[in-house]
Amino acid sequence: MSKYTKQALGESLKKLISEKPLNKITVTEIVNDCGLNRMTFYYHFQDIYDLLEWVCVEDAEKALKGKSSYSNWQDGMYNVLELIRENKAFVMHAYHSISRDYLEMYAFRLTDALFISVIDELDKDNKLDPDDKEFIASFYKYAFLGIMMNWVDNDMKEDPKELIERLSIVVEGDITNAVERFSERRV
Repeated sequence: MSKYTKQALGESLKKLISEKPLNKITVTEIVNDCGLNRMTFYYHFQDIYDLLEWVCVEDAEKALKGKSSYSNWQDGMYNVLELIRENKAFVMHAYHSISRDYLEMYAFRLTDALFISVIDELDKDNKLDPDDKEFIASFYKYAFLGIMMNWVDNDMKEDPKELIERLSIVVEGDITNAVERFSERRV
């Protein structure tokens, strides 16, 4: 029941934010839209920004599900870009309603898990120092997020498939090489 309630609140927020900026939406509007009450909202979320974060994380986790290995990370990233484009009005209102730092924080959390998973897969023998693993993941996370934020800034004009293909050409083999070089340092 809790998951259903959160989903109902999330869908109402998505609907409302597609119509107007986040800072113009109230908790009352959200709960009225989905037929719940304010107490129910505050039982699950601290505020609207907490709900927004939950929505973003839930959607991204669905987009990345089963797409977090070295062989298919491109599919996961493509799914994230497609999700963003399919929810363009929602994303643009959120993007212009909250600080870029806040939005990047959400995106960092989501992509960090993807890159750590890819690196764990490549580091089968557990030779990598945890700090090195985090460094490699951060490098690729920042690169991808920079590309993604630029894509959003440019009104999502480039085809996500083309963007991921270009990104893949740039990094192909580099993650594996980075893992190997850092592993050799430790020996």
